[in-house]
Amino acid sequence: MTGVEAVVVGAGQAGLAVSHGLTQRGVAHVVLERGRIGETWRRRWDSFCLVTPNWSVQLPGYPYDGDDPDGFMPRDEIVAYLERYAASFGAPVREGVRVESVDKQGNAFVIETSAGQYQTASLVLATGAFQRPHRPPGAYTLPERLLRIDVDDYANPERLPEGGVLVVGSGQSGCQIAEELHQAGREVVVACGRAPWSPRRIGGRDLFWWAIESGFMDTSADSLPREARLAANILASGHEGGHDLHYRTLRALGVTLTGRFLGAARGRAQFAPDLARSVAWGDERYQQLRELFSSFAMRQGLDTYGLDDPEPFDPVMPEEIDLTRFGTVLFAGGFRPGYAAWLPWSDAFDADGFPLQKDGISTVVGGLHFVGLHFLRKRKSALLIGVGEDAAIVAAAVVGR
Repeated sequence: MTGVEAVVVGAGQAGLAVSHGLTQRGVAHVVLERGRIGETWRRRWDSFCLVTPNWSVQLPGYPYDGDDPDGFMPRDEIVAYLERYAASFGAPVREGVRVESVDKQGNAFVIETSAGQYQTASLVLATGAFQRPHRPPGAYTLPERLLRIDVDDYANPERLPEGGVLVVGSGQSGCQIAEELHQAGREVVVACGRAPWSPRRIGGRDLFWWAIESGFMDTSADSLPREARLAANILASGHEGGHDLHYRTLRALGVTLTGRFLGAARGRAQFAPDLARSVAWGDERYQQLRELFSSFAMRQGLDTYGLDDPEPFDPVMPEEIDLTRFGTVLFAGGFRPGYAAWLPWSDAFDADGFPLQKDGISTVVGGLHFVGLHFLRKRKSALLIGVGEDAAIVAAAVVGR
């Protein structure tokens, strides 16, 4: 058995940021990673790139070090940045080590792994809040001949069977993949839910600059409704230097939009007649952003050209689609927490599977900490510009033990 002061599980941006904080404070620790550094990013599709600009890559002690601050890093560059970050302070990462079980004996955690047993007083989980792909109940009614995959299984259009693609889910990933598939000549249908949107450029500045400077990304989790944790992020794309991407732009390209996917019967996919309501919901979120950004701009004396009224939206949509000409259904309806599958403390999580915590510190299990969760403390908690703030708080709490 190996004894250390702290064990961090996960070597993505969250785990590495915690490791940086622990290293600075002289805490003996290890970072366990079942794959390689940045494994979650490595599993993104081939053309994946950040939706947030490169200048927002701000991990503790290691800001973006490239020559294109206003660009959007592709997948492999994100991984390379994380590898450089880990090397910059000698992060004690053990790659290829899978956590098999966790228990607590007295004040110590006992962690069984594929490389042996660890004992520690402090356990930091930096595996992300969304480890389990979400599929709607109707997913199990689809014809068996169709390839059914989640976002993590998608690589590129060439790897899919011939035929059209039904994308179930319309967050950032679903919309980006739908755009790519359409550009590759595929017939694409997107079953839409609720998602906020905004123009990519406002007053000559990037959307994310406005979101940061106006205070939007610093909104505390406590001030938001519980369902916000599962809501989609603002629709936009980082491809081609960054551009608008939302329901109206997809429809203008020729992508078919529908309401929520309900299921399939007799070879036909069926959809709820709620597309117009979903679009209206997104427009309401846009109006809220517009008011926030406009108020900020007025105080700062900034221009806000680009914050125009939404274009009219034709609510006509098909309520059924013949699936005979389709080869793939791609589920992009987001992810859900998966802690319960490998942690023994069911009372440490709420009904949705999120940890009961304050500032990343479990309020139920002493010595258990979380970093990198969506809305852990703020809107930006899981982002490359925000995770370091939470990591510092957790690292200090570990030292306090």
